[in-house]
Amino acid sequence: MPRELAVFGILIPTLLPVFLASLLLQGVLDRVLGAAGVYRRAWHPALVRLALLVCIFGGLTACLYA
Repeated sequence: MPRELAVFGILIPTLLPVFLASLLLQGVLDRVLGAAGVYRRAWHPALVRLALLVCIFGGLTACLYA
């Protein structure tokens, strides 16, 4: 995978689209987990959301660069 992508002549790092995709996926999972009531059982729901985002971003990055 290249380190940079050219979008309309502008070079952007490849991790930026991966991060945006992980934000989108985390948003979808956040709604599903919220509707299922998972956050009511969590000690600190904001930490669960952040940990979920970090795990998704790390997983996507590992799949991309492994």
